[in-house]
Amino acid sequence: MHDLTQLRVEIDGHVATLTMDSPPVNALTRTLNDELTLALDRISELDEIRAVILTGAGKVFCAGADLKGRAENIKGPGDLPAHARRTRECFHAIRECAKPVIVAINGAALGSGLAMVASADILIASEKASLGLPEVDVGLLGGCRHAMRLFGHSRLRRMALTGYRVGAAELYRLGIIEACTSPEELMPMAREMAATIAAKSPVSTRMGKHTLNLIEDMSLRDGYRYEQDMTAIIGKTDDAKEAQLAFKEKRPAVFKGR
Repeated sequence: MHDLTQLRVEIDGHVATLTMDSPPVNALTRTLNDELTLALDRISELDEIRAVILTGAGKVFCAGADLKGRAENIKGPGDLPAHARRTRECFHAIRECAKPVIVAINGAALGSGLAMVASADILIASEKASLGLPEVDVGLLGGCRHAMRLFGHSRLRRMALTGYRVGAAELYRLGIIEACTSPEELMPMAREMAATIAAKSPVSTRMGKHTLNLIEDMSLRDGYRYEQDMTAIIGKTDDAKEAQLAFKEKRPAVFKGR
């Protein structure tokens, strides 16, 4: 993935680390938006990658939409719907990436940045991180539906209507993030979690994420029925047989991803 300019991609073993690098505040430019979507789509079909870490370079995770570049992208009829489509598909590319995505929130994640965070699977943050919806201050809306996946009614509306930012310690207290670390410990913890996921059967983690996405809006009955059906399919795979054999033989399993 050497053709990317605002996204750094590093692959170590079975883990891909994506670092947004769009100085000074990693605003979601059209370039970064398209590169994120492209990288995540590629990762979905690369068997050797089993987990993803998404983070930001510098002191900010993502400060939101690129308001300066907005004028360049929206000049005539049809430009606004196209811009809106590109933006939402970037968030969906995170959620729909076939591999689990851990988001390592290194600083402020605002607006579009919050939507990215809410689209990931597992959230960890540095104590310098915060989540916010500052659109109200620039006459816009955005990210509230994504934020509903993380926050309760009153907190979400306070954020949307006042621009209030929620710091990492409070996010941890609310149970929204898995850990609130020092800045130095953020990436080691993310890598440790990614390595744990990568050590599992890639069939199980891939189908597990896919199932979790699909059952999110289902009823209890339909959701659990779908889960049972997926379990039956996973149970017939070579990886499942290897997992059970390794458990019986008290040894680490060796997965082939099929």
